[in-house]
Amino acid sequence: MPKPLIGLTTYLADAQWGEWELPAALLPAAYISCLQAAGGRVVLLPPDAPEAAADVVARLDAIVLTSGEDVDPALYGARPHPCTGPPVRERDQWEWAVLAEALARDMPVLGVCRGMQLMNVHAGGTLIQHLPETVGHHGHNLHGGHFSPHAVTTVPGTRIGALLPGTRQVATHHHQAVDSLGAGLIVGARTADGTIEAVESTRHRFAVGVQWHPEMAFDSAVVHALVATARSAPNPAPSRIAESKVRIRRSTPEVTSSTPMS
Repeated sequence: MPKPLIGLTTYLADAQWGEWELPAALLPAAYISCLQAAGGRVVLLPPDAPEAAADVVARLDAIVLTSGEDVDPALYGARPHPCTGPPVRERDQWEWAVLAEALARDMPVLGVCRGMQLMNVHAGGTLIQHLPETVGHHGHNLHGGHFSPHAVTTVPGTRIGALLPGTRQVATHHHQAVDSLGAGLIVGARTADGTIEAVESTRHRFAVGVQWHPEMAFDSAVVHALVATARSAPNPAPSRIAESKVRIRRSTPEVTSSTPMS
C-alpha cells in the first residue's frame, strides 16, 4: 500500500545558507523526519493563493499546520497586543484556505502550536495574545529559540487522552494560547496553570491541535495517529462541512512579513 502523502505548511522568510541569503520557503527538518519515521511521505506547502487550496489539498491524504508567526488578531476581532508579532497575512490566508478545504473533505488535520491556534480561530474562537500576563510566568516560553519542557495533563475520554493518557513532559515554545474555544472543539489537554494545550474536533474523524511540538519526539503517538488515519481511508470528496467559514474576513489588509515567533 502506498504511504500516505502528508502536506506540511511552511514559513516564507529570509534565510541564509552557504553563500546565499534569500527569501525561502522553509520548515525545521524535525517535522519531516518525524512524519517519515511514522510512515508518511512529506510534501511542503509554501504560502500560495488561497484559491489554489482546493487543487493542492485534493492531491493529499492529510495536512499538518505547522508552528510559526502569531496569527493576525484581526481574524478574531481583536486589536494587536504590544507583544504580538506583525501579521503575516499571506500565510494566514493560505493556511486558512488549506484548513477549510481539508475539513470540508474530512481529511486528517494536525495543528502544531500556531497551527492549533489557527484551527481555534477558524472555528470562531479567540486567543490570549500574551500568555505571561494571564498565567503570571514565562514557563511556556523560557528561552528564545529553544524549546522548554513542561507538563501537560490530557483529558480522559478524548482522542488525545487515549493517545497520551495522564501527565507527561512535552516540548513547548509559545507566548500565545487558546482563550475562548471555537465551535465544535473540545479541550484535550491542559497545563497545571489552566492553559489549554490540546484541542480536537467533535465533527471530524481526525482534527487535532496540540500547543506543544510533537515533532521533537520521534515516537510521537499523535504523529503516528495522524499517519494511521490518513492511511486508513482514501482522500474523500469535498462536503459542505463549515462551508461558511472558508473565507477570511474581507477587511484583512495586504501581505506583510514577520519574524517567526514559535
